[in-house]
Amino acid sequence: MTRPVLVDIGINLAHDSYDHDRDDVIARALAAGVARMVVTGSSLESTARAIELCRQHPGLMRATAGVHPHHAEGFTPGDGARLAALMSDPMVTAGGECGLDYFRNFSCPKAQRDAFARQLEVAVAAGKPVFLHQRDAHADFMAILRDYLPNISRAVVHCFTGTGDELQDYLAAGLYVGITGWVCDERRGLGVKALTRDIPLDRLMIETDGPYLLPRNLPRKVSHRRNEPMYLPYVLRAISEARTEPPTEIADAATANALIFFDLPPLEDGADHAGTASPQLQ
Repeated sequence: MTRPVLVDIGINLAHDSYDHDRDDVIARALAAGVARMVVTGSSLESTARAIELCRQHPGLMRATAGVHPHHAEGFTPGDGARLAALMSDPMVTAGGECGLDYFRNFSCPKAQRDAFARQLEVAVAAGKPVFLHQRDAHADFMAILRDYLPNISRAVVHCFTGTGDELQDYLAAGLYVGITGWVCDERRGLGVKALTRDIPLDRLMIETDGPYLLPRNLPRKVSHRRNEPMYLPYVLRAISEARTEPPTEIADAATANALIFFDLPPLEDGADHAGTASPQLQ
């Protein structure tokens, strides 16, 4: 039985927590069956670093270009031109991470809304899909997004942690949904785990959001809290448990979705790094 071939659609690989062992992180990802990675840009600076990483690994990675809502107050009107230049890079496959986050409000809501709208304008001009963030801001998020959706080819709500009503709004709007290690959390992820059953396979993608959201269903404790792509199979396992579908079926669909959505380099023979199945996924 071959191991599922996976795409991590959201990995903050430019984060400084990977500076001391980034090459090893990449090697472990490949060994775990993660055949492609989308490196998240969450600020202008991290986007530039993400692009450089992708240039070093052009057959494996692509980047997104955006400013996380936490950094919205630092995104000035003049930064739009700089973001547009970054988004035009051949290594950039989507706009974002952009959106709204009223849970923490590290930037004020008005600054978040303005930055979100400006980034959607840049993505539309670039003809790129968008990688979206929303937490505790659903009504404003959808109100802004709906104005741009007719001119956006594809959009994914990454790290879905919302309600059933929110999920139905996303699906009705034609959005894709990204599931992270939140689904592995027996304390706060049970609602999301149940809702994964309602996501059509042709709209589902999976991600680590590393270094955040280390899956809590690892078979043994680790001495750190840093997440990385090698743990993506545990997200797949939790989704499989919720949907009662084989991991390979879910992985095949999610990987196909990601390859098309992000225009990633094709897999050789359909599975660049396939091997024997991991015992916990059988």
